[in-house]
Amino acid sequence: MVKSMAARTLEEMAAKGYAKATAKAEYISTAWEKAKERMIKHYKALPFGPTRKTNYERAIRAAKHRQDWDKWRDNWIEKMKE
Repeated sequence: MVKSMAARTLEEMAAKGYAKATAKAEYISTAWEKAKERMIKHYKALPFGPTRKTNYERAIRAAKHRQDWDKWRDNWIEKMKE
């Protein structure tokens, strides 16, 4: 027997994404912090000069992962309407 599924609204889909993201928000921030060294390493392999590479490394080390899931949800809904 096949169940009939009604199409979900954008709001319902965004709510599902929001719930998943907020449930793993701590992991996302931790993973981002751990990725910093990898980002720096890969950027250093690019053909930019030493000033650019130093500035990038300083910026990455100082950066903090920001989470604004309400903003994400609202922007996602608007983008999907286009």
